Amino acid sequence: MAPEIADPDVEPVMVTMVFDATDADALLSVLSHYVVLSRGHEGCLNIDMVASTTTPGRITLIQKWATVEHQQTHFDSADMVTMAGSCSGLLESAPLIDLHEPVTMHDQR
Repeated sequence: MAPEIADPDVEPVMVTMVFDATDADALLSVLSHYVVLSRGHEGCLNIDMVASTTTPGRITLIQKWATVEHQQTHFDSADMVTMAGSCSGLLESAPLIDLHEPVTMHDQR
């Protein structure tokens, strides 16, 4: 079921989360579980997980949310907190999290 956006004039929000793993297999397991759960959160338009081909162990999540409010609610969710805790000992450093404003971000509605 595709999420519904009440106001077509509201711009979606994109978030990137970049993780550098010390144990890539374990991190992939944690992040895969998180992605599956988070795709069901209200306002989630999509979450993709990609692995860098140029930086071994680097995994990036690309999240697209219907509104800033949906994104903020998700970041306060139990699934987000659980994922963050499960990354303990699996990362070289804290993940790089960035919030992006749309320039040419289109939905297929």
